[in-house]
Amino acid sequence: MKERNILAGFQTVEAAEKAANSLRQAGFDTIQIAHIGQYPGDGIEQITNPVTGEIPSLAALTEAGDFPTGRDASVLAAAGPDASGMADRGDVGLGNILLTAVVPENRGDEAVQIIRSHGGEI
Repeated sequence: MKERNILAGFQTVEAAEKAANSLRQAGFDTIQIAHIGQYPGDGIEQITNPVTGEIPSLAALTEAGDFPTGRDASVLAAAGPDASGMADRGDVGLGNILLTAVVPENRGDEAVQIIRSHGGEI
């Protein structure tokens, strides 16, 4: 049987979970929700005072980045406008919550409709 892979972006985890639940109720089984980002890792685990705390880099503090391979990548990430707090991109893009569904080809349009009804962008 042919399958169709659907990748959908959501602004919130809650919306993605509602879409996933609706897909499961419709009989689709292979569904995954993941958080995606511009940089690898989850950043620092607890909020620290940047003056008194030990932080690995500005990118780890402001962008939740984790750069285990060296300082070059973290320095480059810290040079971006997002790290300064002066960037305002608005609500553009697919969001940073990714819902992935593998569905039968003949039911692909049905799955897309369910995802879009919950605010997902294909």
